[in-house]
Amino acid sequence: MEYDVIIIGSGPAGYVAAIRAGQLGLKTILIEKKQIGGMCLNWGCIPTKSLIESAKFYRRLNQSSKFGIDGIDMKKVSFNWENAKKRANLIVKKLGGGISHLLKKNGVEILIGEACITSQNTVTVNNRNIEGKNMIIATGSYPKPVHKNVPKKILVELDKLFDLDQIPTHVVLTGHGPTVAEMAQFFRFIGKEVTVLLDHQFIIHDADPYLSDYLEKKLIEDQIKIIHTEQVDSYSNGHLIVGEQKVKCDIVINCNYRNGITPPSDIKIDTDDNGFIPTDDNLMTAIEGIYAIGDVNGKSYLAHAASAQGIWVINHLKGIKNSLNLKLYPLNIYTTPEIAQIGMSEAEIKNEGYAYKINEFPLSANGKALTEGLQEGLVRLISETKYGQVLGVQIIAENATDMIAEASAYMQIEGTVYDIAQTIHAHPTVSEIFMEAGFDAVDKAIHK
Repeated sequence: MEYDVIIIGSGPAGYVAAIRAGQLGLKTILIEKKQIGGMCLNWGCIPTKSLIESAKFYRRLNQSSKFGIDGIDMKKVSFNWENAKKRANLIVKKLGGGISHLLKKNGVEILIGEACITSQNTVTVNNRNIEGKNMIIATGSYPKPVHKNVPKKILVELDKLFDLDQIPTHVVLTGHGPTVAEMAQFFRFIGKEVTVLLDHQFIIHDADPYLSDYLEKKLIEDQIKIIHTEQVDSYSNGHLIVGEQKVKCDIVINCNYRNGITPPSDIKIDTDDNGFIPTDDNLMTAIEGIYAIGDVNGKSYLAHAASAQGIWVINHLKGIKNSLNLKLYPLNIYTTPEIAQIGMSEAEIKNEGYAYKINEFPLSANGKALTEGLQEGLVRLISETKYGQVLGVQIIAENATDMIAEASAYMQIEGTVYDIAQTIHAHPTVSEIFMEAGFDAVDKAIHK
């Protein structure tokens, strides 16, 4: 039996590609080594965001009296790790069931097992030979190993976090990127002593430095210790030795930047030094008919970008024309407050030679944000000065990861600051800050 598409890996890239292929009538088989949904659903995006929401809820109880609520004695309130895990697991189970249902609904065959690529058009799984006209590798990525001087007995990989019966007091996180920042706040909000061994100049290397600098200062304000280092010299008597600093450490969480995961193969699949598979503009590898999408091609580590790539490749196979501009996919960071960015950073705009301006509007002047007690943050619009086209948008706000979708809509249609200023927003809403920033760019903000 020959399939139109063989998809290896069922994360946000693979399962979305499979559903789209089924919708378009392609005979499709989806092969998954472990669990449907991949890293994002089972131990990454979804369960960690559930934990973060639990920690945010716990932390906000401290402000209950400010909202007119009496009777909560924080000395009697504690964070229940087991119940937080149960809630996360229930969400994962529900979403996983939904994905499996959609795959079956769209006629996708699901096969659990490890795929080995045996030729340009064939793979073997569980001693079964499978032929396909096209093949899509969507096997994702995994955090790089931590420094060799970190003992294995104190090391926890993120996919094993939920195996912990309890969380000790002194937590150290390694690496850089959104996961480091988000998990550092999580552990701090539930009362742990947290240190980040930051292995990059910027905590979010692909964010505008304005946002990354803000976030690092925010973590320090939250009493999270940050040490810029790629080196761990030794571990002794419950302490990591990092240069001249002794860091009390019960556990090390590996949040390092990731390496690509490629499936076993009898044919040569080219990879770079970090294990990512290079592709052309059509997301095809050096081998005709074999594509690589999502984390494994190294173009983006974002789940929504992976899904977009999956849809794009399937549409491409069916001759459906569509665009794929990864600069128009938001970067979301689920900290407190949240951070989101879309489009070009200020540095990129400078390098492109645009004449530009930046207009900001703070949440501290927004009625809805004040009523919620969540007034920290702002929106930044970066636009070119000739026509007012929006080149980049950055948001710091409690719901920035949802709000950035409005900016995405403007940028998809090459919208201008004039469009933003003329878009009516209901009052009171936090989203009014877009209109205010638009007015600020066109003439003057109303409430600034």
